[in-house]
Amino acid sequence: MQPHEPLPSEAALTEQFGVSRMTARAAVQRLVAEGLVYRQAGRGTFVAPPVAQRRADTLVRFSSEMRRQGRVPSSRVVSARLRPAEPGEVSRLRLAADAEVVAIERVRLADGVPVALEQATFPPHVRDLLAVDLTDRSLHETLIRLGRVPMRGYATVEAHAAGEDDCRLLDVTPGTALLVENRLVLDQDDKPLELTQSRYVGARYSLEVAFSVDHDNSQTRPGPKA
Repeated sequence: MQPHEPLPSEAALTEQFGVSRMTARAAVQRLVAEGLVYRQAGRGTFVAPPVAQRRADTLVRFSSEMRRQGRVPSSRVVSARLRPAEPGEVSRLRLAADAEVVAIERVRLADGVPVALEQATFPPHVRDLLAVDLTDRSLHETLIRLGRVPMRGYATVEAHAAGEDDCRLLDVTPGTALLVENRLVLDQDDKPLELTQSRYVGARYSLEVAFSVDHDNSQTRPGPKA
């Protein structure tokens, strides 16, 4: 089946495979959890497109990344507000103890399918972000227009199980494997610009890693000549 092609109904699956309706429903739910199919309310269940991918050593704008893969990116803004900074944000963004941060939470989608839940915080001097419609606009492009250019950063990647909010916003079942990236982005002046956690559905997103092999010098020296 091709990406975005509709799956047969539960009744059709029951008849085709000779199983109960409950078994057919459970099988489809498993496919949804693994990211192989996706649901759209009122329309049905469809074959999911290929897994999104990014090199782990490069931070590419999600929208650019998806377009390069032939997919249509979009965002659903969950919340966007100014709030008191938490202790960890004060430290990593180098803020005063009583500072506020711009906090933006979005669901990132590819071809209408939720791929990641992104929770980003920024220093208060980029509060103009709150006036921008980020539904189909790049956040980093907006920062550049505000005079703050993302240049480099640091990130860690962990494995988490989906919690209640993840399930609700990413349309996954409890315990679904998530790839969680925590990153700090610095601007053109090497100042902290963005502190973000991106929670990717493991079955819908992957990181490509290029590496070199670190040999033990004592084991790689050529032996004595005969």
